[in-house]
Amino acid sequence: MAHQLNGQWIHEWDVRLGRRDGIARRDLLRWVALGTSAIGLRLGHVVSAHAQEMRKNGKHLILLWMQGGPSQFETFTPKPGHANGGETRAIPTRIPGVPISENLPQVAGVLDRLCLLRSVTAREGTHSRATYLLHTGYLPTATVKHPTLGASVAHQLAPSDLDLPAFVRIGQSNRDLGGGGLLGVKFDPFVVSNPGQMPQNATPSSGEQRLRRRLALLEEADHEFAERVGGRLVEDRHAIYRAATDMILSPKMQVFELDREPVSVRQAYGDSTFARGCLLARRLVEAGVTCVEVTLGNWDTHEDNFNRSRSLCGQLDQPMAALVRDLEQRGLLESTLVVWMGEFGRTPRINPRGGRDHYPRAFSVVLGGCGVRPGQAIGQTDAGGVEITGQPVTVPDLFRTIFTALGIDPDHENMSSIGRPIKLVDGGQLIQGVL
Repeated sequence: MAHQLNGQWIHEWDVRLGRRDGIARRDLLRWVALGTSAIGLRLGHVVSAHAQEMRKNGKHLILLWMQGGPSQFETFTPKPGHANGGETRAIPTRIPGVPISENLPQVAGVLDRLCLLRSVTAREGTHSRATYLLHTGYLPTATVKHPTLGASVAHQLAPSDLDLPAFVRIGQSNRDLGGGGLLGVKFDPFVVSNPGQMPQNATPSSGEQRLRRRLALLEEADHEFAERVGGRLVEDRHAIYRAATDMILSPKMQVFELDREPVSVRQAYGDSTFARGCLLARRLVEAGVTCVEVTLGNWDTHEDNFNRSRSLCGQLDQPMAALVRDLEQRGLLESTLVVWMGEFGRTPRINPRGGRDHYPRAFSVVLGGCGVRPGQAIGQTDAGGVEITGQPVTVPDLFRTIFTALGIDPDHENMSSIGRPIKLVDGGQLIQGVL
């Protein structure tokens, strides 16, 4: 019904205005797409005094998402000297006695600012379900669409007066990564496919005054229709247009222009898409954006695992290390939680194609900043990386710890469309020693 009302509303708007002001229907739909992603918390959402206080805490989340499932053996939990370790060697890090893969030499130099979890465990070994689980803390169901991590954080923490999106996703995006879910489309991410370029359709072609006149004309034309049929629908759409307009006219849009950074800073991050995404993430957080997700893939190394992992780590190493250093130097690491993870790990045994298959039983996650105790490795696996032998960490444990670090109550309940209260985290315990 909502979709039909959408179509009816757009159609009546076209007919009434006759498109005499020169706005094509495709432009209207582009505005809807842009505005829905950009709106963040601009719809006048009523919040409690406690929630308003939380939004003053100025905390942020940067999620570095390794799409495809990175091998723990070739990243943060190498097993040199064991047949399962393959050809990957280990190198020392800034944490005494905690080596990581030789593929990450620059990250090894900043590991003392981070906390390494080597015993994360789950049961989902398919990409779509594991991606959903590691983004929401829940398994997918037919009745509830859970909000993704960034949407939940934005819902709880984003200031209502920010004229940039509260939640930005950089790089490859697909529906498995999720969006606002039961929180609504206003908490969907604003997607930046190509960091370093201005977002598409974010530059008004007719000037500010003419754009605002068009919006005023639209609201006037829809007044009668809103009274007869779709008052809430029309008001939500108008709020989206207003938020999108505020965003594209904001001087803060300069945050997307990476060439404003000194050459030395850009060189520190590197010149890959992921590197530019990490630099943009820092700029967005510095500008007040609550949550940024940066994706690097494809880590699904069923074949040629060692060469492919080496190449992917080469794309990860410099930008991740630069991001940690940059946040720390700017005083942002204390208020920004950095999370590195994928949907699962890879099998200890190397398959006949020289690859590693899906392995959710034991894999690695990295946390840093925002009250996380740095310079430690938590949990361990046996000599071959098959079984967890110390301090297993479940996905609910991980999510409870992430929300707590950000000052969010993990037991906060959102109401689903069927009237069922859904907690941010179902069960789990704080990971001992992390905070």
